[in-house]
Amino acid sequence: MTKQETLEEAFTRFIEDFRDASGELKYDQLVSLLPIKGERSFVVNFSDLYSFDTQLAYAILDDPEGKAAVLKTVVMGKLRTRDPLYAESIRQVNIRYCNLPAATPLRRIGSEHIGRLVMVHGIIVRASSISPLVVRATFRCNVCGALNHVEQTGVTLQKPQKCIECDNRKGFELVPRESVFVDYQRITVQERPEDLPPGQLPRSINVELKDDIVDTARPGDRVTLTGFIKIYPRFARGGELRTFEISIEASFIEVSGREAELVDISPEDEEAILEISKDPFIFQKLLKSIAPSIYGLEHIKEAVLYLLMGGVEKQLQDVRVRGDINILLVGDPGTAKSQMLSYAAKVAPRGLLATGRGSTAAGLTAAVVKEGGSGNFVLEAGALVLADKGICCIDEIDKMRDEDRGAMHPAMEQQVVPIAKGGIVATLNARCGILAAANPTLGRYNPYQTIAQNITLPVTLLSRFDLIFLLRDTPDAKLDGEIALHILGIHRNLEGDTPPLDMALMRKYISYAKRIKPRLTDQVVERLQEFYIKIRNASKEGAESSAVAITARQLESLIRLAEARARAHLREEVTIEDAEAVINLMQRSLQEVGVDVTTGQIDIDILYTGKPRSLQNQLQKVLQVIIEMEQITGSVKESDLLETLKEDYGFSASEAVKLINVLVKDGTIYMPRPGYYRRTT
Repeated sequence: MTKQETLEEAFTRFIEDFRDASGELKYDQLVSLLPIKGERSFVVNFSDLYSFDTQLAYAILDDPEGKAAVLKTVVMGKLRTRDPLYAESIRQVNIRYCNLPAATPLRRIGSEHIGRLVMVHGIIVRASSISPLVVRATFRCNVCGALNHVEQTGVTLQKPQKCIECDNRKGFELVPRESVFVDYQRITVQERPEDLPPGQLPRSINVELKDDIVDTARPGDRVTLTGFIKIYPRFARGGELRTFEISIEASFIEVSGREAELVDISPEDEEAILEISKDPFIFQKLLKSIAPSIYGLEHIKEAVLYLLMGGVEKQLQDVRVRGDINILLVGDPGTAKSQMLSYAAKVAPRGLLATGRGSTAAGLTAAVVKEGGSGNFVLEAGALVLADKGICCIDEIDKMRDEDRGAMHPAMEQQVVPIAKGGIVATLNARCGILAAANPTLGRYNPYQTIAQNITLPVTLLSRFDLIFLLRDTPDAKLDGEIALHILGIHRNLEGDTPPLDMALMRKYISYAKRIKPRLTDQVVERLQEFYIKIRNASKEGAESSAVAITARQLESLIRLAEARARAHLREEVTIEDAEAVINLMQRSLQEVGVDVTTGQIDIDILYTGKPRSLQNQLQKVLQVIIEMEQITGSVKESDLLETLKEDYGFSASEAVKLINVLVKDGTIYMPRPGYYRRTT
């Protein structure tokens, strides 16, 4: 763009003369493609503009709004010569810019950016409904009936000062059919967690979407948007304030990272990752790189590694099978649960950390809130939605209220967040793995009680975790000495052991591994099937019926874990070694939390019903006696019931009373009067 050349001439030359790497006239062809594709947006890659004409690029960068009218005229002129009918039907074309040379951090946007074109990265946390915005209003004069056209700018509707025919100054009526409207949506974009400085609250900015870019993204999506900074006045009782509200009028919005990971992997990084994966001890190196400051807990670190890698998602015709892994850590205070969660959130390519004590159902899933200015209801994304395609770490999940925890059920298995509030019915994606931690109810884990009795989580939530591990703080002179030495060494050196893979490389390795989709081999299918059938049919000594030790849900967990282990080795196929390793890990998890404390056998019923099968059998016997006695006497006398249970089944008085109390607590039976029992109808 020379001094003698006008803006119109410079932009015309850019459209006519710019050639891409293949030698094609990129933007000249783009004009011809608009009618074919039915589009009304002319998208300019700013890198192309900058390489073709630096002065033209700077002129647009400094004043995109002021230059827009001239550029639209150029494109519309070319469109009219090629397809006059289409040009007439769309009336005007939008000029949109993408791929600016550098992104502006969201928290750095200030007064020097007003009116300038910027590019920002962020997460959509709120989105309003789509509403029509008038850009050219037509008013009918009530006196003479003449039509007055007014171009609209600013926030409020501008009416004619006076009628063009009769000089009337009031009584104008808007004529919608003659006016020009475009779709309008207001969203709020927040800083990404990885861009957030430590200890800072995330900043957000309002963004206006107009015409054909509305509804291209929804809450929870990570976006890269280009637009220019606008300011709006703030008002108080005394009038207009000196401070203004900043917002962005979006020119182009691109949803980034819906499928791809956030971490950029260069060819050099890829070469280094592939070289590392050839090491026969790569799995041990990965385990040593998981939370190296935490001593021991190898099985927990192995599970966290599988969680970070994730399994393969399957989209079948009728259902979708999740690939993300959910893990729960239950343990005594001071067993490094929170440290493990903190590390996982940092090393994951996309990770969020939340606490159950300070989280509500809306904060974890999604909320419908009323917008300040308009009073409309808008959708606001919560932690699980923002962690889509990543992992969400929830500490102290046992401290949440029951009604808040219930909102997590669909998010954990179906991986969606259904919302039906304030006239908004929507389903948001929450495709993330969950790593949760909980403390026992009484401070310490009681090995003589079931896991459902030890923590306040409902069994419906427990069954949705693929693996559950206990971290018990039991005195052990040798282990305690090693842990003390490890902690003292960290405090003395202030660095600790250097892990084989640092955090930056771990993020890139995980990101690269998640691209691989391992397949199950026939050998692995046979091994998993054999284990499934064997443990399903494992009978208990002294039990009347065989206990259900594993379900199809646990079988799917095994498949996910095996795929995650194959990903850790960057393998395209799951090997028998992967299958054996995850079977051992699953058995350890079941032995820790699915053990019937009466018989010592693995019993998955503890996770599914909160009661071991042995207890269920005993309760069934008591209930059967009550049913039989009810048919004869109506209400069952306590002394008669205790005597019958002793004679028929050999229950002592204390055992029988304990079982009766369980049935009363569950609401299966009740006391119509002291000393008598009846079934609840």
